[in-house]
Amino acid sequence: MNPLNPSRRKTWLSALIALPLMALQTPTAWAQAQAYPNKPIKFIITHAAGGLPDTVARVYAQKLTERFGQAVVVDNKPGANGMVAAQAMATAPKDGYTFMVTDGSTFSINPVIHKNLSYDYKRDFVTVSLAARAPLYLALNPKTPANNLRELIALAKAKPGTLTYGSSGIGSTHHLTMEAFKSALGLDIVHVPFKGTGQSVPALIGGQVDMLFSALPSLSGFVKNNQVRLIGNNAAKRSPQEPQVPAIAELIPGFDFAPIVTVFASTGTPQAAIDRVSAEMAVIAKMPDVVQLLSNAGIEAIGGSPADLSRAMNEEIERLGKAVQNANLKQE
Repeated sequence: MNPLNPSRRKTWLSALIALPLMALQTPTAWAQAQAYPNKPIKFIITHAAGGLPDTVARVYAQKLTERFGQAVVVDNKPGANGMVAAQAMATAPKDGYTFMVTDGSTFSINPVIHKNLSYDYKRDFVTVSLAARAPLYLALNPKTPANNLRELIALAKAKPGTLTYGSSGIGSTHHLTMEAFKSALGLDIVHVPFKGTGQSVPALIGGQVDMLFSALPSLSGFVKNNQVRLIGNNAAKRSPQEPQVPAIAELIPGFDFAPIVTVFASTGTPQAAIDRVSAEMAVIAKMPDVVQLLSNAGIEAIGGSPADLSRAMNEEIERLGKAVQNANLKQE
């Protein structure tokens, strides 16, 4: 057998030396890829504690903490229908350790009614997970003399401009749902905006407003204590959790404003982090204890993919954009 010439021998020796180096590098690279997360993750919440996005976020955060072995902390930044949280998200590091949990209104309603937003849905954010969906319930203070939707409508028409309703802020889903309800039926009910359900629900209990739309988690305890009365929901059909409460769509065909709970990351966030969080949330959404826990609160766990969320957002942007225009809400 002919010996290797000097040139070929040098190449062969270089390859032979490289093999153990590659063997060392490959496990290291794999370990680094598997290391995420190696520090706490933050969920910035667009609404106050106790609201729908907060309730959903805390359930997922607990399970993610267990599965990741790293804390997933919840940071509530309510105000301006999600704009405060969106701004905080925009300035957070894009390293895969900060996500935003919100209902769809931050991106479907705000651009329609606010001229100078500091963020752009398509430019600044990427979808992570369609976490959940839940109807909002029309709740009355017990002193409001109406027991159902038809009685409320009759009362509002008999006394235009005297009834009041609270919301989580101008442009919130709570606000838009009531404005659509008023517009469809020609009602005059005065709006009293608050900074989140943490303020609006106590105002309802205290009699500062006559009614409001809110998610079941914010209302259920007060319903049990007969401090509020539920007379309708804003989904396309009745909820299994409150089957005795009619959907407003039974009175106004096509009425459907049930919010979705979404998870977003900032543009530039590593795709591996997005994929990992999305995949884990999809698993968590199917856990029987999670399904039951959220169902008890009137919430449907979904855990949809980034593509699922993109489709849902496109549908919501179209539907709620038209609703804002039909309700004559002006840009500010």
